Amino acid sequence: MQYVFLGSAIALEMLATTLLKYSDGFKKFFPTISCVLAYVLCFYLLSKALDKIDLGIAYATWSGVGIVLTTVISAILFKQGVSLIGVIGIILIIAGCILLNLFGAVH
Repeated sequence: MQYVFLGSAIALEMLATTLLKYSDGFKKFFPTISCVLAYVLCFYLLSKALDKIDLGIAYATWSGVGIVLTTVISAILFKQGVSLIGVIGIILIIAGCILLNLFGAVH
């Protein structure tokens, strides 16, 4: 269940970040309000995930997946390019998240 909370927090962060772009520097009312609400709910769900998932693992997963998805969203919706070095960086982020999830927790 905790990974459902984490996945939902990631999805809401992607929505909030996309709305942040559409808010045009908080000049547009509905994207701004929606962005703030999505971030609040995102952080609430992240806090629920932290009940059972180690902070380091949860935050690394949340931020790593967020970076990758934000890059994909910006390329698709906003036609922002990604360089070869950027793609290599994304691959390294994904590898780091996988390694941390598999071997990061010491008990």
